[in-house]
Amino acid sequence: MADKGAKKGKKKHVNKPTSKKYKKYKIQGDKITREKFCPRCGSGVFLMNTKDRSYCGKCHYSEFVSKNVEKK
Repeated sequence: MADKGAKKGKKKHVNKPTSKKYKKYKIQGDKITREKFCPRCGSGVFLMNTKDRSYCGKCHYSEFVSKNVEKK
């Protein structure tokens, strides 16, 4: 049996957040360039960027940023 106190009617419309895949591309004039992609998986699989490494969620490939490069 259904609850007698349940509300009826339309649900409030909530917008979905935009996809983060658009942040992986840069537009320079008429050209579109991609951010860094995974060397194992190939093009179309992007690397996640953090402050100290780049990581592929599909094949678990990691590239670490050395501390010596950041100081310069």
